[in-house]
Amino acid sequence: MPVTMVGRARERAELAAAWATVAGDLAGVRVAVLTGDPGTGKSALLAAVLAELDPTPGTVLAGQARIHSPAPYDWLAAVLSGRDTRGLPAPGPALAWLAQHDAAPVERFAPGALLRVATRVVRHLAGAGPAVLVVEDLHALDPASLNLVGELAAAPGLPALLLVTSRPSADPLVARTLARLTGTPGAIRAHLGPLRPADVAAVLAQVYPDREIPPGAAREVWQRTGGNAYRLTELVATTPADDMAALLAPARPADPAAAELTAREAEVLVCLRDGMANKQIARALGISVRTVTVHVSNLLRKTGTTSRTEAALWAVRHTSPTASLTPRSQP
Repeated sequence: MPVTMVGRARERAELAAAWATVAGDLAGVRVAVLTGDPGTGKSALLAAVLAELDPTPGTVLAGQARIHSPAPYDWLAAVLSGRDTRGLPAPGPALAWLAQHDAAPVERFAPGALLRVATRVVRHLAGAGPAVLVVEDLHALDPASLNLVGELAAAPGLPALLLVTSRPSADPLVARTLARLTGTPGAIRAHLGPLRPADVAAVLAQVYPDREIPPGAAREVWQRTGGNAYRLTELVATTPADDMAALLAPARPADPAAAELTAREAEVLVCLRDGMANKQIARALGISVRTVTVHVSNLLRKTGTTSRTEAALWAVRHTSPTASLTPRSQP
């Protein structure tokens, strides 16, 4: 069910046009940045666009921040993961460091020199093009990766479409990188907001093609989910197809005490509901990834769920769509 695709026709058309330009002249990089709050469907839209690109990209280089073991050049390390790196235009020690190999030398390299090597490696992998460079969750990337992405956006003669997703961020490095990306010639900046009631109505028509949708049903579901594509998807997916009454039932207000959740666990639960990974939760709440793992484990036990996905679904049904983070100082 293409919930996240409803209401995104303009963005899909813009990205398709940008790719057509790159594929047509192979002259240089075009940049497209998709921003939006958690659950607005940035990654799903990106995946749909990649599947539709015509002509098919010669190369797709995709990477994002590592969750469990963050290190410099995470994006490039993710791109190189599983690839045969023999023959790449980079000295062995520098390449091992960029790829985050376990046997990488401990000595550091001059930042400028390493950046030039990283850029050269990406150029080599992109080849003659046309290529697509995918950077997901820019807001969670390390500073070295942010610098590399900025360099790639301005790389002359690189025949590629640079597709970036990011949440709004107050981090000055992320903000500067986004400004650098969107300041390139011909750059596209699309912010994905909540779905509209009309979009929700279109989704309900897809889900219940043979049933009459009660008047006002779309607005009720829209209010219940806040127009968030992720919450809407999970709500519909966990509601029996023959039980529209359950779909329209008002959500119970957030009550951490009902599951005996602590204030911090309630905050982590909201993060899970919004599709955040442990590393992102840690950054949002100012705690360690290890502490987040402990809180998630406690949440699974207290809510009677067996996975992060089940806990997120529990949160969709037991929290208000307006519930948001209130960062605290305690671990």
